Amino acid sequence: MEEQDKQKKIVKMFDDIAGTYDRANRVLSMGIDIQWRKRACDETFSRYAKPIELIVDVACGTGDMMGYWAKQAKKAGREIGKILGVDPSVGMTDVGKQKFPEFEFVISEATSLPIADASADILSISYGIRNVVRRQDAFSEFARVVKQGGYVVILEFTKDDKKGFFFGVKDFYMNKILPFLGGFISKNKEAYEYLPNSIEGFLTSSMLQKELDIAGFETEFVKSFSMDISTLVIAKKR
Repeated sequence: MEEQDKQKKIVKMFDDIAGTYDRANRVLSMGIDIQWRKRACDETFSRYAKPIELIVDVACGTGDMMGYWAKQAKKAGREIGKILGVDPSVGMTDVGKQKFPEFEFVISEATSLPIADASADILSISYGIRNVVRRQDAFSEFARVVKQGGYVVILEFTKDDKKGFFFGVKDFYMNKILPFLGGFISKNKEAYEYLPNSIEGFLTSSMLQKELDIAGFETEFVKSFSMDISTLVIAKKR
């Protein structure tokens, strides 16, 4: 029950900030997350040569990653049968439906996806796995829905166990500047205090890869961006 209550609280927080989420994201990341998302798409397309029938974006929020899958596929000359967004927040997906009426959005938790076994070629989750309370259950669910030889693509703020000048700069931004700016834009400071706290309580990149391995995925590509603020992990279903 405690896990369920915690998950509901996180979902409500995203419902509350849905209207200002995109604007806050662009300001706080200074737009650099766009390059991270594009790189994730391009790296995945370079590895997966089969026809792509279905891409599932879990914790899709307002649909940004879905948009980049479509955009980068077009650039790469790849056809995608369907892009499906899954998120437990009605507020976030309502914004997504307005932005991307061409995509389908469904309300669901990452641990119980309304998708048939072995039907997704690619499953992505961008800055969302950190917010899943039963994470290992989610990874098992990802393994259920992804085809053998398909890919899970994760972009996330991983925990940093390094020290030094750049770590100090990043730590100051994440714990002081980000909550202030995010709170100012969204009028919900608590939500943006949650972000650095959730990163501190999350995993390092190597720990994340171990959990994927347990679920049946083999990591093929790992890349850290911008002083290790963000990490991209691409793993293949065994």
